[in-house]
Amino acid sequence: MIEVDHLSKNYGSLVAVDNVSFQVNKGEILGFLGPNGAGKSTTMKMLSCFITPTSGTARIDGKDILSDSIAVRKIVGYLPESAPSYKSMTVNEFLDFIAETRGFSGQEKSDKVERIIDLTSLESARQQTIDTLSKGFRQRVGFAQALIHDPPVLILDEPTDGLDPNQKQEVRTLIGKMAEEKAIILSTHILEEMEAICTRAIIINQGKIVVDGAPQELLTHSKMYNTVTLTLPHRLEDTIVEALQKLEAVNDVKIIEPSQASGLFTVQIFPNKKQDILGQVKKCLDADNIEISEIYREKGFMDEVFRNLTLGG
Repeated sequence: MIEVDHLSKNYGSLVAVDNVSFQVNKGEILGFLGPNGAGKSTTMKMLSCFITPTSGTARIDGKDILSDSIAVRKIVGYLPESAPSYKSMTVNEFLDFIAETRGFSGQEKSDKVERIIDLTSLESARQQTIDTLSKGFRQRVGFAQALIHDPPVLILDEPTDGLDPNQKQEVRTLIGKMAEEKAIILSTHILEEMEAICTRAIIINQGKIVVDGAPQELLTHSKMYNTVTLTLPHRLEDTIVEALQKLEAVNDVKIIEPSQASGLFTVQIFPNKKQDILGQVKKCLDADNIEISEIYREKGFMDEVFRNLTLGG
């Protein structure tokens, strides 16, 4: 439904987006991640026809962003990073105006406004002027204007910015429900959010895509992926450590001294080539009847993956 084809954007000598290509299908929620200035918002603005690419193009439901931009705007719901609005209008007036600019009139327009106010929980604020709203409510208004025409494609730049934890969960649930019938791209700096609702993620750095995959696939880039961690009431004997180190799939064994609070020793066993070594480790420990308080396989850490791919750490 979304096809991005070698998209680039230059500002003089600055390359903001550098030859980016990817696809998003109906039913997918693509998380777009990257540090500030990586090119996330610029890419989303190009896909929404707010700025023109320097080179390359994209097609939204088969319609080209360069040659058919008006048609693209009709089928895209776009929430920019700072959602624009007429602050002197009430919420109801603003959404009524947006519905009218989208081509709705009469009862159909009223129905669209009522539906989106209910969907985004804006009933309590509908008669307030936008300049009196909290940041969270203004963000909801921005979200509502992006959804009012029920577009098949949603491009959302930081959709939960400024919302409290309960509101964030409501928005995430709403996005998840809509995903079955839509193609959705959302940018976020909240890694937990990406893991919670995105079916796929792209990390962009210095205008280039550095990784593209499902959240679980991204976690394989973590140094801790498939590391086995165990806690014990006593230090492991050297002979057991040596036996673990001799396992073909084990790369290293690290012993962490106990804290005063827990009194437990922690052992981390790192695999070669990120193999699944949990079964081998258990077998080795069981053979010597080692008393273990806890043993588990690490899934990896998304913040570490993000740092490694964007900072080279």
